[in-house]
Amino acid sequence: MARLHLFDLDGTLLHNSSAPVEISRQLGLATEAVALDEAIGAGLIGPPEYATQVHALWADLTEAHVEAAFAGAPWLSGIEDVWTRIRRNGDYCAVVSLSPSFFVEGLTGWGAHAAYGSRFPAVPFTEPVDPAGILSAVAKVRIADRLCEEFGVGRADCVAYGDSMSDRDLFQVVPVSVAVNADRHLTGLATHSYVGRDLRDAYELVCAAR
Repeated sequence: MARLHLFDLDGTLLHNSSAPVEISRQLGLATEAVALDEAIGAGLIGPPEYATQVHALWADLTEAHVEAAFAGAPWLSGIEDVWTRIRRNGDYCAVVSLSPSFFVEGLTGWGAHAAYGSRFPAVPFTEPVDPAGILSAVAKVRIADRLCEEFGVGRADCVAYGDSMSDRDLFQVVPVSVAVNADRHLTGLATHSYVGRDLRDAYELVCAAR
């Protein structure tokens, strides 16, 4: 039976950073974005409030900023190698993130079968953000179920990779999970734990246990 590998983005594929921080860095606003990341990580604000505030922070955002943020982000090594191996094995890989879809969807060019993020207006912004399009931890599970149906697999065939509170719900419903440079919110939940900067090593934990 094929497997579906579900990857978080912020703090997982991105080492010690998030897409909003990297985007904000291009505008000279990384400090403000880090503060918002800390607020949502501590549960002081929810995803809709976070999205509204980061949208306001990006009033001058252009596509060139987004492209530069993607190219210069601190990605883990070996992402494309891992996804090539997953495809070669007849398995599937997808990215599901609370970060903006206009950033997340760039990972389909690296080999992900699918990439889902929160829906923001087109860049440069001329419209407000719609809270209804902003993803949550619960939404990650709904998207995983939708992908399972699309690829003809079940939850029992899923492997989740994540690092924080937004991954808890998904870790609780799949049989295999990998905590990647994770915080305390995933303590005791993950099947495997990895600390480092190479996705190939995290993936090997799953392969070795198969």
